[in-house]
Amino acid sequence: MRGGKMNTTATPMMAQYHEIKAQHPDALLFYRMGDFYEMFFDDAVAAADALDIALTKRGKHEDEDIPMCGVPYHAAEGYFLTLIRKGFRVAVCEQMESPAEAKKRGHKSVVRREVVRLVTPGTLTEDSLLDARRHNYLVAFHVVRDQGAIAWVDISTGAFHVMPCAGAKLGPELARLTPREVIVVDSAQGDWSTLVSESNAVLTTLGASAFDSTAGEKRLCALFKVGSLDAFGAFERAEIAAMSAVAEYLEITQRGNLPLLRPPVRETQKSAMQIDAATRRSLELTHALAGGRQGSLLACIDRTVTAGGARLLERRLASPSCDLGIITARQDAVAFMLDQTRLCDDIRSDLRGTHDLDRALSRLALDRGGPRDMAAIRNTIAQAARLPVHPDMPPLLANVARDLAGHDVLVALLDAALIAEPPLLARDGGFIAAGYDAELDEARKLRDEGRSVIAGMQADFIVQTGISSLKIKHNNVLGYFIETTATHAEKMLAPPLNDTFIHRQTTANQVRFTTVELSEIETRILNAGGHALEIEKRLYSSLKDAILAQAGPLGALARALAEVDLASALAHLARTENWVRPKLDDSRAFAITGGRHPVVEMALQKQGAPFVANDCTLTDARVWLLTGPNMAGKSTFLRQNALLAILAQMGGFVPAQAAHIGIVSQIFSRVGASDDLARGRSTFMVEMVETAAILNQADDRALVILDEIGRGTATYDGLSIAWATLEHLHDVNRCRALFATHYHEMSALSAKLDGVENATVTVKEWDGDVIFLHEVKRGTADRSYGVQVARLAGLPQVVVDRAKVVLEALEKGEREGGRKAFVDDLPLFAAMPAPPPVKHQVSEVEARLKGVMPDELTPKDALALIYELRGMVGSG
Repeated sequence: MRGGKMNTTATPMMAQYHEIKAQHPDALLFYRMGDFYEMFFDDAVAAADALDIALTKRGKHEDEDIPMCGVPYHAAEGYFLTLIRKGFRVAVCEQMESPAEAKKRGHKSVVRREVVRLVTPGTLTEDSLLDARRHNYLVAFHVVRDQGAIAWVDISTGAFHVMPCAGAKLGPELARLTPREVIVVDSAQGDWSTLVSESNAVLTTLGASAFDSTAGEKRLCALFKVGSLDAFGAFERAEIAAMSAVAEYLEITQRGNLPLLRPPVRETQKSAMQIDAATRRSLELTHALAGGRQGSLLACIDRTVTAGGARLLERRLASPSCDLGIITARQDAVAFMLDQTRLCDDIRSDLRGTHDLDRALSRLALDRGGPRDMAAIRNTIAQAARLPVHPDMPPLLANVARDLAGHDVLVALLDAALIAEPPLLARDGGFIAAGYDAELDEARKLRDEGRSVIAGMQADFIVQTGISSLKIKHNNVLGYFIETTATHAEKMLAPPLNDTFIHRQTTANQVRFTTVELSEIETRILNAGGHALEIEKRLYSSLKDAILAQAGPLGALARALAEVDLASALAHLARTENWVRPKLDDSRAFAITGGRHPVVEMALQKQGAPFVANDCTLTDARVWLLTGPNMAGKSTFLRQNALLAILAQMGGFVPAQAAHIGIVSQIFSRVGASDDLARGRSTFMVEMVETAAILNQADDRALVILDEIGRGTATYDGLSIAWATLEHLHDVNRCRALFATHYHEMSALSAKLDGVENATVTVKEWDGDVIFLHEVKRGTADRSYGVQVARLAGLPQVVVDRAKVVLEALEKGEREGGRKAFVDDLPLFAAMPAPPPVKHQVSEVEARLKGVMPDELTPKDALALIYELRGMVGSG
């Protein structure tokens, strides 16, 4: 038998294991045995391979060895992380009673065990398993009567959101949220696995009952202790179903110990700028194309000093607002911090002393926290109360400033109860301050005095036996014992000492004894120490309850700290990088003066090179047709203007001399080429799919940036596709757009379409080389300079020369209308005659120098020779 099937021949312990494993067939069962989590059968084989640990065996089952591996329970978090990253789920099975308690039921009774938690990618809370500066979202998606909805939660912070979402919009929303796990119904509602895998999340299925909106409404009301969900908003049935699935899944994975969730916040897609997955990848908003955060816009602009502020920045950047009032309020906060430099610096300095309140609260609520989390909450409350407040703060900062104070009772309680730097875990004890609880102080005194008594007894025994090396030690098996070397043991075993010292154990080099008096003292000490630990655990529970009773105000404090951190961070960024406040309104304007690409500019700064700023005006002519050679900077120009719109609507300042932007509803980007081998798509097919999505979805408030449409096919096919695409953007979508192309023929469209204007990236040619100026100006490029760029790339000179010959012939054939005749007449590459060797002409100076013997020249002769040679050069 393998896995979790019951078998009557199994030992009681294995029978228990199989019973529990059968309830969790899709998870690795971490079965607690003493100080280890052990795995058996197929779980052991899979875990040993994934964790690179030894695979051993434990007994037999059906005459076959039972594979086994194990990990120490105190180091389990690191193993959880490795397994989660490799796509596993883990069922944590704990001992729910001690072996002594189990024996009370019978000599052969097995210790009762239960799964207390399912560890999945979307339900992590431990600091060691999470990135402090990123959310860890669990998402649920469901469709009810053709109406879809998505709900998402981060149980490590308590954030809970829901939004209507059609199936066609699921991909862009997953790209925005970047969840770790997505829940869908197990019945066929659509194949969402591809979308989920593209977002790098794990797909989890639940039964239809978890998505029942009627039962789900009752479940949610019970969860938030309200009579109706109306207090939180008017939710559609699909939204309730998605939220219900989240609550059900948390009930399953947390085994009833639900996290501290905030009331659900309803969002709408129209409230935020819409950015699809391809555009997010192209613009590298939160992740670089190379993978990871480094090189992304987020990494470039992040100046936050708290984990909560960093997570807020990522949310704002991933979902820029379309609400002019919200954007203006955020800009006012940044502008205030920018004006109040000293205040801003003081706030940033004080914020560095705060901790992650949201995650500390969440761990305490799930019983995964400890005294150190309580100390973090205490210290953060005290630090927040010290943050400077200005009477002229704008409304956004003034509102959150009110949440920074008002926690005096709780901080006083925690100050009195906790030592300055408590241990990580409550079971370690020693975290309650002296003087807080009289009963605890008394137990500690007895425990500590007992230890001093032990030291006194050791001194007495040394005098009594005359053995100076005698020690009194302690371990968990023997308790307190007297230890001496085997040489001295004979003396203690002989009269008269054998009447006092009772032999306990003999090891290789030591002999251990006890006495009646030592046993009595041990009992008193152990009782006092155990009693003190029990008191501390009780006090810990009462402190936790006091903290969780203030979860609402503490959550508001956490949000206030994040908001203040973000405003001061964006102000610091604007001040140090010379960014300006953009003007935003409801117009169709898009006027950028001296705009810069933030990521490229900062990369060039590290190299000591300047960034060439450029203007972009799409107000009158709403489409710019951009031409110019490769490497000239067209893609950078396209991307930087999209990034400026995102930064502006996020509520921040922008890298420019000035900016006026009418609210952008959508941003679409088709820049860069890549294939999709997994789906059997060529580079050209991917390009066409993404272009089709843009033409079908972009509205008149969208900003579209397109680069080299049609380049993946034949020249005339590509030109016709690019031509028709630009016409559609202008006539049908009527959006603002930047359209880069190598098809110079398209420049004629500016004379045919009123809203199209030509622009080019300037270059200069010098001695056959091309010099990139990176300046964008009105007009068209005279040619592509492709051959010159190829030369810069290092193509062999003979290939470059051949390309020039072909180019000249092509251009001549085009002018004369005979391309086919040109192809027929063009000689093959192999037939090209090798360039004739250049015969070196000996100059008059070289001829004169050949007859000179330097060693034979006197100083006077050498000087005369120099004048002679100089005269030859001058005369030449």
